[in-house]
Amino acid sequence: MPRINSPAELEEFRRDIISKRGPNKPCIAVCTGTGCLALGAAKVVAPFKEEIKKQGLETKVDVRETGCPGFCERGPLTVIYPDEICYLQVQPGDAEEIVSQTILAKKVIDRLLYVDPTTGAKTVHESEIPFYRKQKRLLIGNNIKVDPKSIDDYLAVGGYAALVKALFHQTPEQVIEMVKQSKLRGRGGAGFPTGLKWEFARKSQNETKYVIVNADEGDPGAFMDRAVLEGNPFSVLEGLTIGAYAMGAHEGYVYVRQEYPLAVENVTRAIKKAEEHGFLGKNILGSGFDFTAKVHRGAGAFVCGEETALLASLEGKPGEPRARPPYPAVQGLNGKPSNINNVETWATIPLILNKGPEHFASIGTEGSKGTKIFSLVGKVNNTGLVEVPMGITLRDIIYELGGGVPNGKKFKAVQTGGPSGGCIPAQYLDTEVDFDELPKVGAIMGSGGMIVMDEDTCMVDVAKYFLTFLSTESCGKCSPCREGIRQMLKILTRISEGKGKESDIGLLMELAESTRDASLCALGGTAPNSVLSTLKYFRHEYEDHILHKRCPAGVCVELYKAKCTNACPIGQDVPGYLSLVGEGRYEEAVSLIYQTNPLPGVCGRVCTHPCTDVCLRAETDEPVNITKIKRFAVDMAKRRGYTVKLEKGEPKEEKIAVIGGGPGGLAAAYSLALMGYRPTIFEELPELGGMLRYGIPPYRLPRDILDQEIEFLIRVGVEVKTNTRVGREITLEQLQKDYDAMFVAVGAHKSLPMRISGEDLPGVKGGAEFLRQVELGIAPNPGKRVAVIGGGDVAMDISRSCRRMGAEVTILYRRERKDMPASEEEISDALAEGIQLKELVAPKSIRKTDTGLVLEMELCELKDFDRSGRRRPVPIAGAVVTQEFDTIFSAIGQGSDLEFAGSIEIKGDTIAVDRHRLLTNLPGVFAGGDAVIGPARVVDALAHGKKAAVEIDRYLAKKAGREPHAESLEKIQVTMTLPKEIIETPMAEIPKLDPQERIKDFAAEVELGFDEETAKKECGRCLRCDVSWLTARDKSIALAGETAPASQ
Repeated sequence: MPRINSPAELEEFRRDIISKRGPNKPCIAVCTGTGCLALGAAKVVAPFKEEIKKQGLETKVDVRETGCPGFCERGPLTVIYPDEICYLQVQPGDAEEIVSQTILAKKVIDRLLYVDPTTGAKTVHESEIPFYRKQKRLLIGNNIKVDPKSIDDYLAVGGYAALVKALFHQTPEQVIEMVKQSKLRGRGGAGFPTGLKWEFARKSQNETKYVIVNADEGDPGAFMDRAVLEGNPFSVLEGLTIGAYAMGAHEGYVYVRQEYPLAVENVTRAIKKAEEHGFLGKNILGSGFDFTAKVHRGAGAFVCGEETALLASLEGKPGEPRARPPYPAVQGLNGKPSNINNVETWATIPLILNKGPEHFASIGTEGSKGTKIFSLVGKVNNTGLVEVPMGITLRDIIYELGGGVPNGKKFKAVQTGGPSGGCIPAQYLDTEVDFDELPKVGAIMGSGGMIVMDEDTCMVDVAKYFLTFLSTESCGKCSPCREGIRQMLKILTRISEGKGKESDIGLLMELAESTRDASLCALGGTAPNSVLSTLKYFRHEYEDHILHKRCPAGVCVELYKAKCTNACPIGQDVPGYLSLVGEGRYEEAVSLIYQTNPLPGVCGRVCTHPCTDVCLRAETDEPVNITKIKRFAVDMAKRRGYTVKLEKGEPKEEKIAVIGGGPGGLAAAYSLALMGYRPTIFEELPELGGMLRYGIPPYRLPRDILDQEIEFLIRVGVEVKTNTRVGREITLEQLQKDYDAMFVAVGAHKSLPMRISGEDLPGVKGGAEFLRQVELGIAPNPGKRVAVIGGGDVAMDISRSCRRMGAEVTILYRRERKDMPASEEEISDALAEGIQLKELVAPKSIRKTDTGLVLEMELCELKDFDRSGRRRPVPIAGAVVTQEFDTIFSAIGQGSDLEFAGSIEIKGDTIAVDRHRLLTNLPGVFAGGDAVIGPARVVDALAHGKKAAVEIDRYLAKKAGREPHAESLEKIQVTMTLPKEIIETPMAEIPKLDPQERIKDFAAEVELGFDEETAKKECGRCLRCDVSWLTARDKSIALAGETAPASQ
């Protein structure tokens, strides 16, 4: 191909290319970016070419190997033009069908389309896929349309039109002015105004100047620049050439790390093609302007992303930053004025010239214009590249584009800006993403890395991970960075191993601040961001590691022995009792269970099993049915007459009052009694149990089971005063006088109001109050037509109770079933019993008629995501329906009745406590359970009760001048062996009473329990993570030259 020597020749050449293609000529575009190549895209291209040749379609259908369009999670991607039909995860065997059905028969292949994980709806066109819908793909939009090896493809989409405009219609100063008017800020991280930077270089008085592309993208998880350089290198070269013209440079470099072989290959080829066609070299397009570009391969040092270190590397020196001034615009490469911008910045320049600076400046926020490409990775459903307008919120990126957090997990944080960025928690998800807003919450834009983290992420480990990376990447030139990072990493390592001290947090802060303020370059200056942000927002995780030697997320292996045990708030040795049950050692199993759980028969029936939620067996097939094995063990022990022997401490004189006889109060009193105290429980209602008795119906929790376990606790040495309400029969002040310490665990028994008109009418009832009335035997008949408003477990219990009273029950919920906070098991049981569920309806008002209560409901649709990570229900204008009921129950949540609290500090609707000690603002008064954390799980209340007992003992021991109680537990030998083989087997389901039978009887327990054979078999599915942990720990100890302790 001869060189193109004028704009006219270029346009003639462009028209010739386009005419041969035609707007309706089919094209099969296959992504062959690095991500899709890793998923087998190279093996997909060949079958397409073979099939087209086989069908004799070589001149009628094009096959194009393109760059990355961004949706890496679903690669290999294929888009069929001109209809823009997008197929995902295409395999070599799909080529024949795509050619015969889509190309020839004009049919869409449903199985290859995007399927919405929520609605099941299929999307045909690429731009309509939710991942792309809110993007504004100015830069990477062409990646799927051009073959990066073909300059013809680039010219066909308007390539080099901007260069013509600059060389033939603008002076260098006018080009710079356009860039300034666009308000483009550098996309490499610093966000310095690009036009101003160019102006500095333009004004530097030197005949030799350089322009440089910084493609040294070293952030873990980031690949924005790589995708642009791989997928559309000509756009970068065009921008670079325009910049060279504007600044008066005639030499340029593309500094790209060697670890990007495809980017190196494509940009090298692109330079050669551009030279051949007259877009690089002497007298470009006949303009008289000369410019050459070369590729320089970096060795992969992260610090070379810093521009002065990059310049040193280009000069063949060690990649070390230098002090500024002088700035590169004055004294850069080889001592000459130089301008460095990153890949994305250079690729944006042609867009600004083609569409005008006003168009670019119309996108984004006041201080941050245009679009930005982010690498969205981590715990998010849709990973890949997203190009979005500046000012979009983090919530929209993560949920609307990213599809939210996988597997129903809770969002914890998002880390922006690479290893030098900060971690942003959920409360700041509505932060706008731009150069000015992210720093306000302790993060930075950086070059565009965005890592999403869920509840299973340990923030101490995150900070440790990034400092580990930065400690190896620090050039070592300045001591604040070199030693500061190293010392912070030592402290974080110590904390993650359970060897941290309380003083470590203050020391970390001091080191982080000094490293930030004294380092020579931005790497050192921003290196502490991960530490500073995690300390700011997740300090409690550091404190848990240090004070309680516990990693809440179950990541730091030295601090836990199995995921299930770590997830259990009371630290139940799950693998231990599973092993014992599997061997038929039931008495020992129950003894082991009782060492940490005072209500195992209850928990085996109603616990929401956080242990099962993290069971690693789920990665093989399904989790182990842990809670039902616990129930089996306890039931078996009772049938065989086993008794648990517990060792009590020396008797103590101090008197302790426990306000509330629910699970938290029972656990506290039991633990205190074992320590030698004789606590007294004050309970407002006639019997102990709290919500276990007055909130959970007997068909879920038989009263004989509950009574037996409460009686066992009382026999240890607990006094009980029922029908005694604090604030009525006795005051809080009197208890403070009569008792040496107090634990408040009053639960959350008060239904929250719906705040709609008519909710005070007769027949409109609070759900929690109704369940209490049912237990007390004073509940009025709800009638035949019952509505229950809400989607939690209380709503399910009300509905199922009314069903047993002969009512036809309808549950009304404003979102969809998948969003209901009730356990899926409870929902399924309710529906099996004939209860109706109406989704996407919200109560509006209630009015009384002669025949009942008319509930007016607004039909809702789900819109944007809210702070819970679920889509927000929004009433549809004018869409209102009514239905008549005899009784309407509100079950939208509960709160605590704290009228008695007096001078105890209340925050919002709960009691304020020190989270580590559960101590209130009053000396000797502790609080826990639902009254502190809001309605929660039974096992959370038990954990608070046990913890409160320990803290009360420490408090009293300190006052008396004695040592706190030292717990002594029986050593139970557990077999420590891994399973010999793992065979995929589904979780054993608990047998249940037939739905038609169970609705006839309130007392008939729905779940029937495992038989012995099933229970043992289910225990055999345990992978024994505890054994794996001990093996790893012992190996670590051996490597450290220590002696490993024997395992119990």
